[in-house]
Amino acid sequence: MTTPFDITSVAYSRFTFEREGRVLTAAITSDHPVNGVDAAMHEELGRVFTDLQRDSESDIIILTGKGRAFCAGGDFDWFDEQISDPSKFRDIAWEAKRIVTSLLDMEKPMICRLNGAAAGLGATIALLCDMIVSDEKALIGDPHVKVGLVAGDGGAVIWPQLIGFAKAKELLMTGDLLTATEAKELGLINYAVPGDELDATVGELVTKLQGNPKWAVRWTKTVANIPLRALASQLMDASVGWESVSNYMDDRKEAVDAFREKRKPNLTGN
Repeated sequence: MTTPFDITSVAYSRFTFEREGRVLTAAITSDHPVNGVDAAMHEELGRVFTDLQRDSESDIIILTGKGRAFCAGGDFDWFDEQISDPSKFRDIAWEAKRIVTSLLDMEKPMICRLNGAAAGLGATIALLCDMIVSDEKALIGDPHVKVGLVAGDGGAVIWPQLIGFAKAKELLMTGDLLTATEAKELGLINYAVPGDELDATVGELVTKLQGNPKWAVRWTKTVANIPLRALASQLMDASVGWESVSNYMDDRKEAVDAFREKRKPNLTGN
């Protein structure tokens, strides 16, 4: 017999959890105004999906963000720490891989309630969910290159699978952001709706899932994710490795400084 496990009994500082019957809503939350990823959030992202799978009292997961954003990528103070001491970037490599693999290993269906901006790692997490319902005003993108990094935390895994290599490479190499409406038209997300319709649309999907036999739904997802799990296994070591190397480059620091100072970067190619 499986030992009961309650995720709400586990210490999390960057997530809150709410239950409604067998549906569990996990909300990304922090003091950062756009839920930027810092060391604490990154560590929790590396274990939360395993804990959500283990949670005994839930069958469906809704992943969302608190406040005005879902998760708008890395925190710039954390970037500065990683640039000053690259070992801090090296030390999160296993964690970075585990975020992607544990999300893809989940059997429970997970709906992303994209309440606001999703960028970088935040976009990767959103797009690795099974269904994505977005506020039509939200922006979605992977601007790793804008801050001097390789898009190594899963963007290269999921973007080409959803919209094809040509468009995915354009967006990953330019760092351009999409509106939710544009993302929907490309097939990147499932729905882009007015903010006041977000919960209703998510609720409709939950009802449809609950109307089907639980294990048929779970294992259909499991089978559908086999190619993605295989792809992540092939790519993530190299992706995280190249991202770690890019953290050493001179242009990495200049890109971060320029982004923070809202000016054009003076890039040297080094």
